[in-house]
Amino acid sequence: MARLFGTDGVRGIANQDLSGELAFRLGRAAVEALAGSGEGPRDARIAVGRDTRASGEFLEAALVAGICSAGGDALLLGICTTPAVAFLTMELGARAGTVISASHNPAEYNGIKFFESSGYKLGDDAEDRIEALLSDDAGVRPTGRGVGRVLPVEDEANQRYLRHLESVSGASLEGMRVVVDCANGAASNVAPELLRRLGADVVAINDRPDGWNINAGCGATSPQVVARAVLENGADAGVAHDGDADRALFADADGNVVDGDQVLAACALDLKEHGALPGDTVVSTVMANLGFRLAMRQAGIEVLETKVGDRYVLEEMLRAGASLGGEQSGHIIFLSHATTGDGLLTAVRFLGLANRAGRSVREVASCMRRFPQVLENVQVRDRADLEGATAVWEAVAGAEKALGERGRVLVRASGTEPLVRVMVEAATEAGARRHAREIAREVRTSLGGES
Repeated sequence: MARLFGTDGVRGIANQDLSGELAFRLGRAAVEALAGSGEGPRDARIAVGRDTRASGEFLEAALVAGICSAGGDALLLGICTTPAVAFLTMELGARAGTVISASHNPAEYNGIKFFESSGYKLGDDAEDRIEALLSDDAGVRPTGRGVGRVLPVEDEANQRYLRHLESVSGASLEGMRVVVDCANGAASNVAPELLRRLGADVVAINDRPDGWNINAGCGATSPQVVARAVLENGADAGVAHDGDADRALFADADGNVVDGDQVLAACALDLKEHGALPGDTVVSTVMANLGFRLAMRQAGIEVLETKVGDRYVLEEMLRAGASLGGEQSGHIIFLSHATTGDGLLTAVRFLGLANRAGRSVREVASCMRRFPQVLENVQVRDRADLEGATAVWEAVAGAEKALGERGRVLVRASGTEPLVRVMVEAATEAGARRHAREIAREVRTSLGGES
């Protein structure tokens, strides 16, 4: 049987892959797995937050019922960003935290992921313990005073989170006009308020969630939306969050999109300048733009690479003692202030950096040149065959030789789908597209993908 937990919790179509029955059993199993065998499950308090999806309502009810059925107390955070749940799990002294969200996915999807009491996402061992308990629904079923309670802390929860972000923002946003795209998600109430508290003149868009419009042609998956709004409103900058606000992308005053690589580069350079970048090291993924690597090399900053996924970035940061890491998609981790990627924190740190320096967002983002990057997804019969596809790797070697130090090739199998992903960077988009097309053609020929 396939493992239930993926790289970011349990996720799928709500009421199909992720049913109320499964959410109930996950709640029961989480109490038993995370409470600690020496103290008993009744000592477990689990913080529960969700994004704005309509399905989050019944999934929250089922998950909380499971927690209380096993003797745990559910601390209801209400609509809350994923990084807020991580922070509040620690802040409220909960044994664990859980968020009901499918992040950047469409509204019909949902997911459930857990945090340890430390605010870090669960490791594989803890997820395996929960998954092993799902098939055995006997477990503990206390009665009377042994059953768990539902403890609402909704309004105070978000206020605690906002006060924390204010305290670690690093700089005022006075004098800045900022458009914030909330993706009709969990950031809709908190993101505009945070920016206003720090002094910005704020224009909020896509901040009217109705249960179904989360991520719908807006937010971090469609950053051109906030870029257009910046131009329309004569703003200094724009920021776009995804549905659970664990990522942020930006736009400058000229309507240019600023991605996570540029944000990570600017923050790394700023921290190094102030002696606050441990080991002069930053963590990124194999998808980071070549321009990012060259800028870091020129500044004497070592780049440690991981597989795609903020979970892997965090693991490497903890291993290496790094304080800064992130992804091109806008997941940025400031480990001195957060245990996971936090879009709101990223927004105030990046915008504050520019305001403090008296520079525009465009000037700050220009610390690296973004090389054109072309990605081709090729459907194949079996992605595991990629490793032995000699002709594909010969095509890759040929492209790498032609590009030299002015380009890069990355070919990898998808972790979840029968796809091979071909990514090429080059000095020109035409060159990147040509090499990507040639390698993709060889992948189809060698691995039986459709043309």
